[in-house]
Amino acid sequence: MNQTSNQPDSPVTHALSFDIEDWFHMVEIDAVADPEKWDDFPSLVDRYTRWILDTLATANTRATFFMLGWIAEQHPHLAPLIAEGGHEVACHSFWHRRVDQMSPEEFRDDTQRTKQLLETQIGKPVIGYRAPTFSITPGAEWAFDVLLDLGFRYDASLFPARRAHGGYPCPQAAHDFRGLPSGRTIRELPMSIYQWGPVKLPFSGGGYLRLLPSWVIRRGFASFESRNLPVVTYLHPRDFAVDCPRVPMPWIRKFKSYTGLASTKGKLQMMLRNYRFDTCGSVAGIR
Repeated sequence: MNQTSNQPDSPVTHALSFDIEDWFHMVEIDAVADPEKWDDFPSLVDRYTRWILDTLATANTRATFFMLGWIAEQHPHLAPLIAEGGHEVACHSFWHRRVDQMSPEEFRDDTQRTKQLLETQIGKPVIGYRAPTFSITPGAEWAFDVLLDLGFRYDASLFPARRAHGGYPCPQAAHDFRGLPSGRTIRELPMSIYQWGPVKLPFSGGGYLRLLPSWVIRRGFASFESRNLPVVTYLHPRDFAVDCPRVPMPWIRKFKSYTGLASTKGKLQMMLRNYRFDTCGSVAGIR
């Protein structure tokens, strides 16, 4: 894939990413919490991942796909298909469990299992990691040492604003994170937060992107480009799924999970028309 031709004349190259998990990989929702039941649920991950790949091919754009090991095991064709499209395959854990609720040993086993599976499937090293729900939070910095031990070269797990599942104060730009217990450093590509007056507004991914109007998203991009900073975007296959199954959950989670689904395809296509994107590894300065 030629990543320079037929792309927008954007002053900054932004990071485009997709977390490849199914609709039932939502944390802290009792109706889908038991992995023993996952095989019984209808799946949408294959269909919408293929739509994403077709859309990126049309736009001649590369992205990073942070994959669950469970998905790679159940759909062994997906990681090779993504890699064949010129995209980066990265790790999103095996079971989609919060890192800050695991022990270092559990985290190591989960992450190593996923990394080895993905590398076997695509035949090349997997060097990037993103924690489920951005769950490397204060007190869980030990996870970075585990990532370095396993051969990862960058992380994209820090969310520099308050959110339901934590958050981690850090610079917006890609940087060398130095708060590891071992004293080592790891390259960090944090999520993007738009400072709108006194409000810190996530605007570039997931439910935030679905809920916000396009003009707010474009205003966020303009703020970052004015400072020569890349925006880090992230979406999931379920963010495009107007036919996403519904299960019982608190009303606020229902609002966050299902509102704006019909708008996401158009918003992704708007971003691809107006901004230049590449993989998280490239934008982080790794490759």
